[in-house]
Amino acid sequence: MSTQFSDHYSESRPWGTFHVLQDEPHFKLKRILVEPKQRLSLQKHHKREEHWLVTKGQGIVTVDSQEHDVKTGTYIHIPQGAVHRISNPFEEAVEFIEVQLGDYFGEDDIVRLEDDYNRA
Repeated sequence: MSTQFSDHYSESRPWGTFHVLQDEPHFKLKRILVEPKQRLSLQKHHKREEHWLVTKGQGIVTVDSQEHDVKTGTYIHIPQGAVHRISNPFEEAVEFIEVQLGDYFGEDDIVRLEDDYNRA
């Protein structure tokens, strides 16, 4: 039996794209692609933690003040409230799966501390 999910959607960002694969009351699942020489904003969330599994490519993940070199197969836990970002200084895109757990999964729970693209 096949299930069709109506919550699938994609959004483009200056750094790449994200695809929501599943959005449930108790979790959200995304596939995120960061283009070469791009990075996400330095950010934190008040209402969720995140679990990242790199599925393609390589990058550098910052969690609080620690940097982690990541590649295909690397798992990173981002606790609720931790300051974090992924950077892709390489020539190929990096892709990861993000599982969000918490009380709320809206994009308005992003608190940007630094942003290369001048977003609020």
